[in-house]
Amino acid sequence: MQHKAKKFSNRAKAVTSAALLAAVGAGVAGAVTASADTPAAAPAAAPAALKARTTTTTTHLTIDAATAAARAALDAAEQDGQRVTVAVVDRNGNTVVTLRGDGAGPQSYDSAVKKAFTAVSWNAPTSQLAQRLEKTPNLKDIPGTLFLAGGAPVAYNSAPIAGIGVAGAPSGDLDEKFAQAGVDTISNGR
Repeated sequence: MQHKAKKFSNRAKAVTSAALLAAVGAGVAGAVTASADTPAAAPAAAPAALKARTTTTTTHLTIDAATAAARAALDAAEQDGQRVTVAVVDRNGNTVVTLRGDGAGPQSYDSAVKKAFTAVSWNAPTSQLAQRLEKTPNLKDIPGTLFLAGGAPVAYNSAPIAGIGVAGAPSGDLDEKFAQAGVDTISNGR
């Protein structure tokens, strides 16, 4: 059985269109009325203005520079046949990059991070800081520090901005030599 489509008269079309427009209009009017009844959100409070000289800006190594320094230190150690871990920390002592060389001992990770933290904290190589323990032995009690050679600071305009720590070689002097290779790499802009 075939259905034949009914033809709507012009009057039926006009009535249907008017009803449709009325329904849409009622919906829009209801939305506008609902919006008008809802209190407007309070404007966001403007940030408080700070007095002059209440903030400071610090300089940090980029991730690329930190990675280049760590890679240079690890490469220097590998060229000497040493199995070490290298850590680079920022001015606040947060670890930015850590590279654990193949075969590096399990203790080398924590030691490298602590040497890097110690170097940046005092803006001095950890070999120099280790010598200070003779006069001030309680320095070793400061949490997160390690007063063994192998940490080198990274400075910008004489201010410490990072530390590089190396651990795992048979002597701290070797560790520090490798850490300094990392500092030299970013100091020379390579």
